Amino acid sequence: MMRLLFFFVIPFFISCSVSKNYDPNKKYSKQELQQDYTLLRKILEKKHPSLYWYTSKDSMDYFFNEGYKAINDSMTELQFGWKILAPLTATIHCGHTSFGMSKGWDKFIKHKSIPSFPLFLKVWNDTMVVIYNLNKDSVIKKGTIITSINGIKSADIIKIMFYYMVEDGYSDNVNYIRLSTSFPYFHRNIFGLYKTYNIGYIDSNGIEQNTKISYFNPPADSLAKRKKIEKQLKQFYKINRREEIRSLQFDSAYALMTINSFSKGHLKKFFRKSFRKLHKKNIKNLVIDLRANGGGDINNYVLLTKYLKDTSFKVADTVYSKSKNFRPFTSHITAGFFNNIALTFLTHKEKDGNYHFGFWERHSFRPKQKNHYNGNVYALINGLTFSASSLFCNAIKGQQNITLVGEETGGGWYGNSGIIIPNIKLANTRLRVRLPFFRIVQYQHIAIKGTGVMPEVYVPPVYKDVINGIDTKMEKVKELIIAKSLGKIN
Repeated sequence: MMRLLFFFVIPFFISCSVSKNYDPNKKYSKQELQQDYTLLRKILEKKHPSLYWYTSKDSMDYFFNEGYKAINDSMTELQFGWKILAPLTATIHCGHTSFGMSKGWDKFIKHKSIPSFPLFLKVWNDTMVVIYNLNKDSVIKKGTIITSINGIKSADIIKIMFYYMVEDGYSDNVNYIRLSTSFPYFHRNIFGLYKTYNIGYIDSNGIEQNTKISYFNPPADSLAKRKKIEKQLKQFYKINRREEIRSLQFDSAYALMTINSFSKGHLKKFFRKSFRKLHKKNIKNLVIDLRANGGGDINNYVLLTKYLKDTSFKVADTVYSKSKNFRPFTSHITAGFFNNIALTFLTHKEKDGNYHFGFWERHSFRPKQKNHYNGNVYALINGLTFSASSLFCNAIKGQQNITLVGEETGGGWYGNSGIIIPNIKLANTRLRVRLPFFRIVQYQHIAIKGTGVMPEVYVPPVYKDVINGIDTKMEKVKELIIAKSLGKIN
């Protein structure tokens, strides 16, 4: 968790040069914003495969209309994104349909020092615990339970924030983790910035107290210092990037395979070499950590599954789009022209009127024979286990030698939307909204929509472990391995 925190904090607070032509305070007229909003609505209604999967058409029409009414004056790009687009995309309940700022904003804000809410908080259920305070001289220390901010109770703060955050179905576990790694970012954009905050907290005697804390106002660094830090970061990423994506480590009782993405890291070669090592070393217990795996290439999750699965399997029961291409909105879609060409060969119209990606529906994958792993497998999962990694969890779940440990995945168990996920580029503000093009219904899916894949062994956050930096879920896996070796569990 601290490593994730490091990667999020450093880019957010270090200064760098910005685009000379971009003005973050530029206000777009009511008419321009309405034009962008109307364009977005048309594209979503025509092309999104799951717009009404969790929210009825009548309800979506209501939310679309209310969002349009809320555009009653000019706004900056940031205001339009967070006040209008964030609540709209959240109502769709599709984790792959989220808004992003323009490229101009990204260049402007990249590594830029800006004031913020000072507390990083670990958030779960209705609990908020301080894990880091940017204002180190404050009375609020690591481990302090926060009960309110500016008079709003913690449970209400979380509820309000979720109103602006996307998820698959109703699996909000992913948003607890997003808040836990980026609380200052979300609080600033949703509630605004204050120079002082009234904080309710529990003191060391268990008594609720109140105090005022200042916002975090980062000091300006010299240009030389900025360049030095940027150079160090570039070197760090170059050296460690592949290791951050995937790794294999050995302990006396188990091997730990960490896979933080199915997109990069030369995974085909990594899996081949890893399972060869596991076979040669005769490792009886394999832990696969998917807690930072947001998905990626379906082919890579399929390959990993083939090393573990005992029986043949498919990716999906159903994979379809509403349309065979992005026309007439191609110019507003990233790589729209090339995606249109690819879709011509990938999809076929069926009797239901939808365009099916038949390969993922029909093709059956057989288990690997060479270096197939037959030992005990423990897959660590949580809310960040998303998209292709949730498809992987569904594929292996229920096999006798495999146990899912942790929390509900953020990716949908029944299914989700994705495969091709370009950005919609709005004409005036240049804001971007992700558009998943295919609906995926899981292979041998469950009957209930809206949940993530559930673990066989549920391990929630534990307060003392959070403040002491103990990996509760990994500790539970170690207990399971010991218990199995002693014959206490099958």
